[in-house]
Amino acid sequence: MTNTRIESDSMGELEVPADALYGAQTQRAVNNFPVSGQVMPAPFIRSIIEVKHAAATANKDLELLDPAIADAIHKACERLLDDDNLMSHFPVDVYQTGSGTSTNMNANEVIANLASKLSGTDIHPNDHVNYGQSSNDVIPTTIHVSAARMLHTELLPALTKLRDTIEAKAVTLREYCKTGRTHLMDAMPIRMDQSLSGWQAQIDQQIQSLTHLQPAIQSLALGGTAVGTGINCHPDFANTFATRLSERLGISFTPATNHFALIASQDTAVTLSGMLKSTAVTFMKVANDLRWMNSGPLAGLGEIALPELQPGSSIMPGKVNPVIPEAVTMSAAQVMGNDTAITIGGQSGNFELNVMLPLIALNLLNSIELLSNSALLLADKAIEGFTVNRENLEKALHKNPILVTALNPVIGYSKAAEIAKRAYKEKRPIIDVADEMTELSKAELSKLLDPIKLTSND
Repeated sequence: MTNTRIESDSMGELEVPADALYGAQTQRAVNNFPVSGQVMPAPFIRSIIEVKHAAATANKDLELLDPAIADAIHKACERLLDDDNLMSHFPVDVYQTGSGTSTNMNANEVIANLASKLSGTDIHPNDHVNYGQSSNDVIPTTIHVSAARMLHTELLPALTKLRDTIEAKAVTLREYCKTGRTHLMDAMPIRMDQSLSGWQAQIDQQIQSLTHLQPAIQSLALGGTAVGTGINCHPDFANTFATRLSERLGISFTPATNHFALIASQDTAVTLSGMLKSTAVTFMKVANDLRWMNSGPLAGLGEIALPELQPGSSIMPGKVNPVIPEAVTMSAAQVMGNDTAITIGGQSGNFELNVMLPLIALNLLNSIELLSNSALLLADKAIEGFTVNRENLEKALHKNPILVTALNPVIGYSKAAEIAKRAYKEKRPIIDVADEMTELSKAELSKLLDPIKLTSND
């Protein structure tokens, strides 16, 4: 290393970059874990700084930290949160010690060093910034805080916008009737607004499930320290911390009812990941429906036209592809993969501590980010702007032999099947074949086989 300084910790001295805010323990982690080159997500880092800020406030309130030291920690945290180069101070690889101790100490060292410079007071990373805390409760707390913040400010608002966009679009589509499909084969007719109402209900269900989980993800492990017993922690620290963090972030955080559970396991994160996977499944369905409906425009279904966003081919002029649904399906697939990693991580709660915390944090926050962005893309660049090709809808609709289903109560299933098979074979409208094969008048058949009337059970 060039341009270095010497730092020391309990294991001795080593060189650290001269301009780095972090110290010896962070540098050891950088040296020990050259695994992926991937650092902890920015929302996690920002949240751990908020945790340290609120912890300093709680310790000040409880008269455990000198007010000047607590204020210096506050200023350092706020300076970091305003720093456009924040992530340059947090170089530790995700694939590190399973408790995330290296990232906790990275935060402690950076905050202590900056607080010391700003205040002219010697502020210690362990004795002051980490007072009444352990990596074992800080990292689980930060997983919950960062996930809760992203749910509150990103995913739930994005899902709400997507739901509202679908609802508004459906209102404009009530007049359009299309051939329904089951097994990708022609089925009974369905109105376009009914089809979209299914998507809306799916999104609503995801919103309800995620909202229901919010109190659990806003329950925090801090105050349990090393193994959940709260050793070296003031008995009022957990409550005071949760109150101060809630005031600062505008989200209602609470101390864990059982610190042992939140330190030894990551069940809530696993549950949240499962809900994110379920949301990804919903997105996959909606995106694929859009792709199929948009297919063509000549040789596919051609029922709708998605907004044209970019050229679709480097060799075929004029080709335009359904790029937004494709991006969304890939994002959904990644969320499903993330859930597998989180599930395995959740199984690694050995005795008093889960030891795959950084992995869980990385994948959980990545899933929330992917779904938040995908929801907005679907709303703004696919659903809001697609147009309907009425001619293609009606051409297929009135030739659909499955309309004969409406005659079952009148002529029976077997006779209806004969009519349908003949209509398929002769490629004729079902009404013409039924007119020849039944005693029903054309007027009666027109009424019975009206596609729009068949979309309602009234």
